[in-house]
Amino acid sequence: MRVSLKDVAQLAGVSIKTVSNVVNHYEHVTPAMRERVQRAIDELGYRPNLTARNLRKGRTGIIALAVPELGNPYFAELAGEVIDAAAEHELTVLLDHTRGEREREVLVSQGFRARVIDGLILSPLELEPEDLSARTDDVPLVLLGEREYALPYPHIAIDNVAAARSAVRHLIRLGRTRIAFLGARTDSPNRPAQLRLQGWREELKAAGLEGGERLAAPTGGWDRGDGAEGMARLLDSGVRPDAVFAYNDLVAVGAMRVLHERGLRVPWDVAVVGFDDVPESRYGAVTLTTISPDKKAIARLAVSSLVSSLERAAAQRVNGNGDAPPEQQPSVFAPFRLLERESTLGRR
Repeated sequence: MRVSLKDVAQLAGVSIKTVSNVVNHYEHVTPAMRERVQRAIDELGYRPNLTARNLRKGRTGIIALAVPELGNPYFAELAGEVIDAAAEHELTVLLDHTRGEREREVLVSQGFRARVIDGLILSPLELEPEDLSARTDDVPLVLLGEREYALPYPHIAIDNVAAARSAVRHLIRLGRTRIAFLGARTDSPNRPAQLRLQGWREELKAAGLEGGERLAAPTGGWDRGDGAEGMARLLDSGVRPDAVFAYNDLVAVGAMRVLHERGLRVPWDVAVVGFDDVPESRYGAVTLTTISPDKKAIARLAVSSLVSSLERAAAQRVNGNGDAPPEQQPSVFAPFRLLERESTLGRR
């Protein structure tokens, strides 16, 4: 038999309203009363009816997270962090896989799940500013990633230029002078790739080193096979770098495989730095030096921004100004750090 608020109130010797205040974390409850009610909750094993609570608030208690690639370890880890952060707000997360396709990202952003979800966290790759300008859905939206839309939606990112410069600076300090960037795609709207390429160029220029196009090696995509093919093409072109800064860890792993096959030792002949700090970077035969974005911070910032947007929208409805135009939201940057491992330092 399901335990009710009334059962808890009778055991604690308080009113149902007092139990409700404790369950809903209202501030104006004395510590002694809160402890008394909590003992009764624990003894009876009471669990709040979240469905009923959300219905009273006009919500579903569900938010969506839409990412380009669930198979990519970075996005898989990020999704786990978002789920954990959402659970702290008693929210359930619905996952969407856009495959980085503009049509799919537009569909998600325009609210095709509007009746199911309270809010959306979207990490777009191909979405254009005009796609969001035309958005008519009023479901709160938080954007992840490095594309800047200058629109009134919270935007969580990391400073990709600064992160790339940190990676290249590390290689320069180790005495590397012919540093390639693997994953250059000027034909793609992928903003992180463009920003990391920019950071690579800026740091080489600051050090007075070459950063020309022959060292900017394109790849067909950003997976292991793409990194292997790109590394092979670079070596076959006659270019012999003494270091590689890869767009991400998966590209770096593919590149290291080709370097091994060609008889080049990592890091002695060619040092390698990746980006994302996925689990594979920590457990390979040669552990990978990488830029590690703070995924937990990104997730928490995204969820807290979405919750704030939900609360703001609810307040506007109560106050009768639900049609008030939203204000421009500044970008929020999560921290990152460079993790130095064997692919640049060798085994100690």
